[in-house]
Amino acid sequence: MTQTRTAKAPLIASLATQWQAVDDLVSPLDDAQWTADSGLPGWSVADVVAHIAGTESMLDGRTPDDTRDVSRLDHVKNPIGELNERWLDHYRARSRDELMADYRSVTAKRIADLTAMDDDAWNAETRTPVGPDTYGRFMRVRNYDCWVHEVDLRDALGLGSPSNEAPARFTLEEMATVMPFLVGKKAAAPSGSTVTFEFTGLSAATIHVAVADRAAVVENLDGPADVTLRTTVVDYARLAGGRPRAAQAEIRIEGDVPLGARIVESLHYII
Repeated sequence: MTQTRTAKAPLIASLATQWQAVDDLVSPLDDAQWTADSGLPGWSVADVVAHIAGTESMLDGRTPDDTRDVSRLDHVKNPIGELNERWLDHYRARSRDELMADYRSVTAKRIADLTAMDDDAWNAETRTPVGPDTYGRFMRVRNYDCWVHEVDLRDALGLGSPSNEAPARFTLEEMATVMPFLVGKKAAAPSGSTVTFEFTGLSAATIHVAVADRAAVVENLDGPADVTLRTTVVDYARLAGGRPRAAQAEIRIEGDVPLGARIVESLHYII
C-alpha cells in the first residue's frame, strides 16, 4: 500500500495554529457557554476541549483515570469511542482551569516533540485511525479532527466559521482521500463517470474524481465533469461528519443531478 508523505514543518505549524484557535475560542466563554450542549451526542462544549486534550495526552503516553463502564453508552460505537469517553470522565472530575492548563501544556509538549522528530520517525509506518500509514498521516488526521471540532464549537455557540487557512487546507487534503470511496462505492457512480468538487471560500480548491475499474482522485479531466458539486470545506465537513447543521449545508449540483444527489447522500462517512 502506498504510504502518505506529508510536509512535516507546515503540518506541525498548522496543528499549532489549530490548537491555539480552539484556546482563543473557548477562553472568553462564560460558564453557560462552557457547559452548553455541543451538538455531539452526550458532549458539552467543555467535553469537546477535553476530547482534544485527552487525545493528545494519550499520544503523549498518558492514561485517563479509571471511571465507569462507558461501553454501553448509545453514542459509543467502538474502542476508540470508549477511550474518548474515559478521557471525558477524567476531565469532568476536574475544574475548567485544570482542563485548560492540561490542554495548553500537552499541546505545547506535542508541538515540541513533533518538531524534534526526525524525518525517518515522521515517515515511519504506525497505526492510525485510518489504518496503517505514516506518523505524518496520523498528524494530518489529528489536524482534521481538531479543525472539525472547532466547527462543532462554533456551530454550537453561534460563532461563525473557522478562518485559518492552513488547518482547513490540511483538513481538505485528508477528506479528499475518501472521495473515491464515496463516489465509486457508496454512491455507485458508473464506470467512466467523472466528478468535480469545487470548494469556495476558505481553502478554495478543485478536486476531480474519475471512475474506471476503481474511482481515484486525478489531477485533470479530459473534459467537463459529468457532475460538479460546489460547496465550502466547512459545509462538506458538516456533511461528512453528519453534524447537526448538515441539513443546512449548502451544496450546488451541476450536470448529472441524480448522480450528484446520490453523492451528496453518501458523504456522511464518519462514525
